[in-house]
Amino acid sequence: MIIDAHSHVHDPVGAHLELLDEAGVDRAVLFATRPHPERAGDLAALRRELAVLAEALDGRSATVEAYRGAWRELDAALAARPDRFIGFLSVPLGLDARATAELVEREVVGRGLHGIGELTPPPGGAGLVEPVLRAAADLGRLPVVVHGSAPTTGPDLATLAALARRYPGVPLVVSQLGGQHWMQAVELARDTPNLYLELSTAPVVFAVRLAVRELPERTLFGSDAPYGDPVLARALVERVTAPGEVRDRVLGGTLAELVGLG
Repeated sequence: MIIDAHSHVHDPVGAHLELLDEAGVDRAVLFATRPHPERAGDLAALRRELAVLAEALDGRSATVEAYRGAWRELDAALAARPDRFIGFLSVPLGLDARATAELVEREVVGRGLHGIGELTPPPGGAGLVEPVLRAAADLGRLPVVVHGSAPTTGPDLATLAALARRYPGVPLVVSQLGGQHWMQAVELARDTPNLYLELSTAPVVFAVRLAVRELPERTLFGSDAPYGDPVLARALVERVTAPGEVRDRVLGGTLAELVGLG
């Protein structure tokens, strides 16, 4: 089974399904999103959508109410095609441990979703992820996905690795191969058995090649659609791997195990 480990709700959902079909992808992990760059028809519209993205990545509007519209869109997409999408739920950061646990139990476990993410701590704020990891550990060792590209910093990646070691039963996935800090991300993951790297929008081809070589059982094919393209992301993985067990794991086998589809 080919599984895209990183995608966001598209408007319309049918456009996303067409991309998955073209790429030969069976299923995709689906995250809620507030920005929708795929809606933009010109530069001005794209700037407006990316301003929403910048606000999210800076940790602004990190309240439950700010997330509800995106959650409704996710619910609709999952209801429309439960055979194609694997639901994860992004949750606001900065709540206390009790409120976070109650939120994860109600909105993630209660909805039958498979994991938590994509979390977007502000730069320098990776420590805000800890209450989510604690809840994930207590509620069935749910996988947790955290944004890894800019504005995530090198120290943020080190903080995430330290948190992963504190909660060794929770699979912690760093997205976008850690962005410009990809070498550090590979080194941290190599020394942290429950830290995984998702490969979307990698800065250079050899970053993906080396990451898979170092971590064949903990690297995940992902597109970050609509920011990336499933066709190109799959082609890159296949370009740097040979047919066989490692490629199969990267393209979906490992993710299937993490969400209980294996």
